[in-house]
Amino acid sequence: MDKVQPGLEVLLQRKINLVAGLNIGFITNHSSVTANLTSAVDALIESGVKISAIFAPEHGVRGELADGQEFSGSIDPRTGIPIFSLYGKTKKPTPEMLKDLDLLLFDIQDVGARFYTFLYTMALAIEACAEHNKRFVVLDRPNPLGGISVEGPVLEPQFSSFVGMYPIPIRYGLTIGETARLFNHEFGIDADLEVVPLDGWRREMWFDQTGLPWIPPSPAMPSLETAVVYPGTCLIEGTNISEGRGTSLPFQITGAPWINGRTLADKLNQAGLPGVRFRPTHFTPNASKYLNEQCEGIQIHVIDRNSFLPVLTGVKIIEVIQQLWPERFEFRQPDQNGRFFFDLLVGTDRIRLGIQAGMSAEEISSNWEPRIGRFISKKEPYLLYN
Repeated sequence: MDKVQPGLEVLLQRKINLVAGLNIGFITNHSSVTANLTSAVDALIESGVKISAIFAPEHGVRGELADGQEFSGSIDPRTGIPIFSLYGKTKKPTPEMLKDLDLLLFDIQDVGARFYTFLYTMALAIEACAEHNKRFVVLDRPNPLGGISVEGPVLEPQFSSFVGMYPIPIRYGLTIGETARLFNHEFGIDADLEVVPLDGWRREMWFDQTGLPWIPPSPAMPSLETAVVYPGTCLIEGTNISEGRGTSLPFQITGAPWINGRTLADKLNQAGLPGVRFRPTHFTPNASKYLNEQCEGIQIHVIDRNSFLPVLTGVKIIEVIQQLWPERFEFRQPDQNGRFFFDLLVGTDRIRLGIQAGMSAEEISSNWEPRIGRFISKKEPYLLYN
């Protein structure tokens, strides 16, 4: 197996001069570790780096908080370093937070899906650095899904939110460092940005081919298998169907108390979606939707991840459930601004309207292909790895 060095290791071994002697603000969480599982905070301090502040994204600096749970700042009990929340009243570093810092350093493991909020914690921090003449350095990490496949609708600007700020597809095929480069230059942020690249990573690599340990970057992302299906099954969060939160297989199982799992599995298997099979299952969530209610549904088994199309699969699951149980299925109600959460996740209202009009997932997906081609061309200048 190949052994990939994350940007953190490259910084510690060969580029420590980038941060030496500076007051550093570190945007990080528990997923930021060395190859031997040492916390990045500890490893940097042991190397003489002065971390003056820690900034925490959604789920907190230790990854202990549930999705959507806001939190305030605190003091790290181990080091005494102040921790600023970037997932509460403030999502963008303020001038007060930045005033004594020379540089913001970013190191968090992403999962390669547009609606993962760590992307926008990073983007807003890059904006803050541009506005206050601070340097921003990203320590790159692998895209767990590889750097080749691109899938799903490109976000339309009117559906911009903290689960999708910029016009990129749901599965975008970039590392977090390449994504920072794209955001910074393509969308006019223009910060003083540097990426410390991975060593040994190739675009075709899945995470389990890197030799790096999987650290769940959020509570409902326990495994690479979860990350593989997540670009599609996260869409179920925008409906009244359980996406498996509160079970041991979040995003890999889905259902509701009123679904017949065998009927759903048979219908989906008949669709012949590439790289995937469906098995009827029962589950009782201990959190989130249908708390303590017995549900029936399906487990998604990816049998060929290289041909599997997660976004198409997620849309197909919703399409079939809506066909089979039209009197029970619902999209979550719109917010006070009239925006459906489902539309914010997919970045358009066309998919919801298409499903409601009786279009198939295959028909719907054909409409997003032209914009994907344009995105692939647009991202080329920002690639760091062949």
